[in-house]
Amino acid sequence: MKKNQIISLGLVAALLPLSACVTDPETGNRTISKAAIGGLGGALGGYLLGDLVGGKRDRTEKIVGAGIGAVAGAGVGYYMDEQERKLRAQTAGTGVNVIRDGDNLVLDMPSEVTFAVDSSTVQPAFRTTLSQVAQTLTQYEKTYVDVLGHTDSTGSDAYNQSLSERRASSVANYLTSQGVQSARIATRGYGESQPKASNLDESGRAANRRVEIRLVPVTAG
Repeated sequence: MKKNQIISLGLVAALLPLSACVTDPETGNRTISKAAIGGLGGALGGYLLGDLVGGKRDRTEKIVGAGIGAVAGAGVGYYMDEQERKLRAQTAGTGVNVIRDGDNLVLDMPSEVTFAVDSSTVQPAFRTTLSQVAQTLTQYEKTYVDVLGHTDSTGSDAYNQSLSERRASSVANYLTSQGVQSARIATRGYGESQPKASNLDESGRAANRRVEIRLVPVTAG
């Protein structure tokens, strides 16, 4: 396992609520559930690196140039609450996981609903859901949209990096085709460097093959 793929269980334990831990009835040992680790990885993978893709200064200039306004400080929470509510309703039962991270939202979209294996073409069955997501993003336009691609560890680093970039671009291009302003969108591929599950079995690799959409409010000042 590569060093940048190792997640400190101490950090994970500190960030997870007690409900995410499981107690063995026979030994009394407490462990972190796989589901909880997966959810946390989806929320944090790649997001501890700091600023928005491309940097907030450059992104804000593009937003302003496109005539998109900002959310006043006191209204940010409500604005994101309403957007979260609609996104959860639109993606219910689709396999897409909507995660709240402070005032940010993350849509975790696993490959089984977005892409075929070794493909960067959005699957036809997922386009309806992605179109509905685009409708909400268009309605709530005062957000930056980061589209982040990920792969499992199968294949070379260089190939996985390229595939993750193509997948992120495919989702971004689809959102743009559905009316989401391109000035709001930036993409990045992480290749295999941000796993949220083990790459040692197929279920873990499937979880790692994903695209995430991070929504960050455009705030005044």
